[in-house]
Amino acid sequence: MYLLKIKKVILISFLLFLIIFGFTNISFAQKISDCNPQKLIPIKYKQSGYYVKNLQLCLIKIGINIPSGATGYYGKQTIEAVKEFYKLWYGNVSGYSIGQLGIKKLKELVTLLPSKTSKIKFERFKSEKDFMNYLLLANKDRELKGLGISKGMILEMPEATSLTPSPERVSETTVQIKGIDEPDIVKTDGYNIYFSKEPRYVISRPPKESNFISPYYEIESLLLLINAFPVENLRVLSKIDKAGDLLLLKDEKILIIFDKNLNKIYGYDISEPQNPKEKWNISLENTSIITARLFKNKIYLATKRFIEINEACPIKLFLLNNKEIILNCKEIYHPNILFPTNALFVVSVINPKNGEIEKQVSFLGSTQDSVFYMSYKNIYLTYSYNEETPNLIIDFFTQLSDLLPSSVIKKLSQLKNYEISSYSKLNEIEFILENYSKTLNSDEVLRIQNEIINRFKKYYSLNKRKFEKTIIVKINNDTLEIDSTGEVPGYPLNQFSLDEYNDNLRIAVTIGERFWEMGLFIGSRESVNDVYILDKNLKVLSYVLDLGKGERIYSVRFIEDKGYVVTFRETDPFYVLDLSNPQNPVLKGELKIPGWSSYLHPITKDKILGIGKDGQEVKISLFDVSNPENPIEKDKYVLSEYWSEVLNNFHAFLLDDKHQIFFLPASNGGYIFSYKDDKLNLVKSISNYSVKRAIYINDYLYVISENKIIVLDEKNFEAIKELSLEE
Repeated sequence: MYLLKIKKVILISFLLFLIIFGFTNISFAQKISDCNPQKLIPIKYKQSGYYVKNLQLCLIKIGINIPSGATGYYGKQTIEAVKEFYKLWYGNVSGYSIGQLGIKKLKELVTLLPSKTSKIKFERFKSEKDFMNYLLLANKDRELKGLGISKGMILEMPEATSLTPSPERVSETTVQIKGIDEPDIVKTDGYNIYFSKEPRYVISRPPKESNFISPYYEIESLLLLINAFPVENLRVLSKIDKAGDLLLLKDEKILIIFDKNLNKIYGYDISEPQNPKEKWNISLENTSIITARLFKNKIYLATKRFIEINEACPIKLFLLNNKEIILNCKEIYHPNILFPTNALFVVSVINPKNGEIEKQVSFLGSTQDSVFYMSYKNIYLTYSYNEETPNLIIDFFTQLSDLLPSSVIKKLSQLKNYEISSYSKLNEIEFILENYSKTLNSDEVLRIQNEIINRFKKYYSLNKRKFEKTIIVKINNDTLEIDSTGEVPGYPLNQFSLDEYNDNLRIAVTIGERFWEMGLFIGSRESVNDVYILDKNLKVLSYVLDLGKGERIYSVRFIEDKGYVVTFRETDPFYVLDLSNPQNPVLKGELKIPGWSSYLHPITKDKILGIGKDGQEVKISLFDVSNPENPIEKDKYVLSEYWSEVLNNFHAFLLDDKHQIFFLPASNGGYIFSYKDDKLNLVKSISNYSVKRAIYINDYLYVISENKIIVLDEKNFEAIKELSLEE
């Protein structure tokens, strides 16, 4: 809605298709050095000394490439750099000098780079009235009189005894951080498999009190508890008429079910798997689950709900065993600035034994692009916002004194200082410009239209990192208090876009892509991709900028002091970043190959597996990154498959490093690949349209589909046991 409002403002402004991607040709991943904008003075060719070096440092800071770096001498490379700098905003010049006009513009540009610190802070509401007033101001238009504008089945089975051998190896769900479990449809404790089948619609009789006409459809959910080890005992133990993603507490023998169809969470005692018992349940009130984690035998649940402008306090969040869980509005955090706020984020620590909520933290934000990442120490929740967009648009128009009358510029300038929501500012900008356009004839509108379109290309090119931002909220795992907040330009793709390492946060973002897709830009796609490093207080330490110009991020993986980023439009640039010095991250290597990878999985420190697509087919790539400056695609395999669940759900992937194999499901079946000797070999395929997952127990691979389980001996991958899951 907010982006659509921006679009409307821009289109109405003289019917200009205004927001157009710029044409900057800067490509850089340079160290951000100590440029002092206050020491910038006009400089000429062949000069040398402090002021020349400062000029070079400032040019490098805004992304102009000087191969030899800041040498302090104005030579041929500096000439080319100055020429490139002037091309961005002025035109063609010789490059033999930079004058007062150039110095003024360079000072402006230096301050336009991402801020080292965020101006956004979070604080609790002081009262219920404070809460309601904030929502009103942040989301509702208000009148500006000063400008004159308005606007189960149970099967008996004896419990495993001490005579049952214990498995030596048991697979875990593929997760981002080892030791922090994530929900998935299959879990195992080494003895039993817990499998949530796909919900299905079944014909049922309508309720007597309803007016439904037959046929009446209901959603049928089914979770199977399956005895899996020893293999010869493979059988269904029991069934639960609920299903969804699962978390399993092995030692506590508790199974958590996240039933999204019913919008409920269940806790089951599975100490007797042939007779599971529901211990507690949580109903979510007008709330959706973002995700959950299991860490140190506690459930960390992240939820999000839409907030109305007139939301009443207190807020009813959950029903725990039909008992209301209430959130007092004075417990809610909010940003200290006004921008469209439509979501309430809540992170809860839940005791899996009884469902009791032990700790909770909540804050207001935007529903747009929320990403959840959890490390051993902290939780990071992000969401996107565009608070500065109206002011940037105003800044642009107020620079057009040769196109707009002083009265219009004055009104726009005054509007910038009004403490109203961004949405309201966009309404007012629209009104002012629309009124002025009515005073012009069609010839003048056409002339001004073309002038503004041309100028805005350059303006956006120099300001693109201010048009869209991501707020990062850092929450301490132990206290569940907001530890710090920060912001970066652009938006992250998913949880792998964030990674905590040595108390610093690394985050990869795309800038410009979403605006282009919304139709807000006309012309060439000018998206860029950045990686930022933030300290423990979420202050920006450094960054690598402009990866994959005109492309967007498809996958990210941070592994210790290295970062791997895949962008895509026509080819698959695979970037290798050296992040060993958080003050000076460096782009070390780049590999361009056909296709793209949407999931990167480390096999070893120097071998990365990529799962993606090449054209219409699933592609698997094995990357060798032992030499960061020269990454190599050691091998690839293109499956005759259009889709694999791994492309958008990495939990479906399984790696068994003992046998050097991995498994992935696809449209026509399941595939087992070997990666021995840096070669990708298809060693086994299971033809079944409904293959979902695979797990291993000891040296047995259990391939799980909707209708059966097939057990393979990993020594030769021969099938040794099958179990039908049909009713």
